[in-house]
Amino acid sequence: MPALPNVTAYLRAASARSIRLSGVSDGSGTPQRYPPVTLVVSLSESASDAQRRFSLRKDIMLTQIIALLIFIALFAVGAIRGVQIGVLMLVGAAGTGLVFTDMSVEDIIAEFPLSIMILLAGVTYFFAIAQENGTVDKIIDWALERVGSSAVLLPVVFFLITGGIAAMGAPLAGLVMMPVGMQVARKYGVDYALMGLAICFAIGAGGFAPTSLYGIVTYSTAHDAGIDLSPFLLFGIAVAVYLVMLAVAYFMYGRSLFSKTTVAAAEHAEAGARVSRGSASASSVAFGEDDEDEALFDSSTTDEAGESSPFTFVQILTVIFMVGLIATVVVLAALGQEPDIGLLCFMFGAILALVDPKTGKAAIPKIDWPTVLLVGGIITFVGVLQNMGAVDLLGEGAESIGSPLIAAFVLCIVGGLVSAFASTTGILAALVPLALPLIAAGGVPGWALIAALGVCSAVVDVSPFSTLGATVVATAPVEDKPRLTRILVKFGMSMVVIGPVALVGGLVVPAMMF
Repeated sequence: MPALPNVTAYLRAASARSIRLSGVSDGSGTPQRYPPVTLVVSLSESASDAQRRFSLRKDIMLTQIIALLIFIALFAVGAIRGVQIGVLMLVGAAGTGLVFTDMSVEDIIAEFPLSIMILLAGVTYFFAIAQENGTVDKIIDWALERVGSSAVLLPVVFFLITGGIAAMGAPLAGLVMMPVGMQVARKYGVDYALMGLAICFAIGAGGFAPTSLYGIVTYSTAHDAGIDLSPFLLFGIAVAVYLVMLAVAYFMYGRSLFSKTTVAAAEHAEAGARVSRGSASASSVAFGEDDEDEALFDSSTTDEAGESSPFTFVQILTVIFMVGLIATVVVLAALGQEPDIGLLCFMFGAILALVDPKTGKAAIPKIDWPTVLLVGGIITFVGVLQNMGAVDLLGEGAESIGSPLIAAFVLCIVGGLVSAFASTTGILAALVPLALPLIAAGGVPGWALIAALGVCSAVVDVSPFSTLGATVVATAPVEDKPRLTRILVKFGMSMVVIGPVALVGGLVVPAMMF
């Protein structure tokens, strides 16, 4: 087989010249001109020239397919072997770009999304300071004190608290509430499935906030492609979907709570026992560690006699900055401006670090660099694929399905199915750009498809094969683990189909009509 062609060199040359069709006119007397990449052959062109041109096009398509297969293979190998996918993607992007295109190393590096890096780093830095100085724990304790011992409201309260934490940059930070929620569920007679699902749903909903990872990756990628997707609209869609899912979970596993008149053991209420986040971190419980009840508490961090200390000056200042961040983003968005959330977070974080250097220093290692690398590597490789026309090839494949609606539905199913076993963030970074050719082909509103694809990729995360579902099982009592596993498998896998049906039917279809 002849050597594979340099794809971008051919495409660039193709765009610089055209084929004149003799005797073909647009009605003005001027012969039409067509780019050769469309393989329209001149009437005077010899059969051998046409055959060579067709053969070259086939070789280019083969090169694009090979590049796509490399992308998929690196994703699969990284997930199976537990290797940082972002590192593999950066290496793969460099190799693919240098071998199959005429891109230089500088061109490949230029595809790295610096704006997303600043956004993710700034958000996680600011909220890491809020966690280090105790503000997050204070807000959680304050909220738990207000709800009292109403069992029927506890899943909703944990949904709100966990959603707030997940909105602070890193969705998986909300996992710190899982051990707490499962222990509270045991004390107050709440079904572990209901509590676990409520916390998982909250992480998904909060993750699509304009200040959090899922939302940042989704709307930033859309904006870079010229698609007008409001981050607040995306957040609202995600919250609405997860609230419906929470209502379904209540119907399935929480109906008995509405008939209860007493909700807690008196000794717990009288003792004023307080639940602490303690040292059961999200990273540990996600892999089944700290499985015993003792791991769900940390007596060293529990206040004496259940008394809470007042907010300190630094904590009050942090709360003011949190409110200020939200208000600034909302006001600027209402004025038609695009606020740089990352820089705002760095600004507020820098002020807090000057006021309390100790917490500022402790927050630096908590910047979510692994996610920055993951998203950056994937988007860099996707940029190389776009440069060589491989992404457009997928768009042509989607068009060949015949119906843009069916193509959108299939894409959402693929996103959900893969995300059930792999990183949701990685799937969002990979699939959102791949949906762009389908949008460019027309027939499907870009904002609706991107929002549907993003949410469909996240609603399956309750599967026990993902971090969220695994954490639910890991923090439950031993005797309840088999039942929870069965419930989460059914719930998570069913969302692979139910999610696309609901979102394509309830969001994309209406958007196509209006």
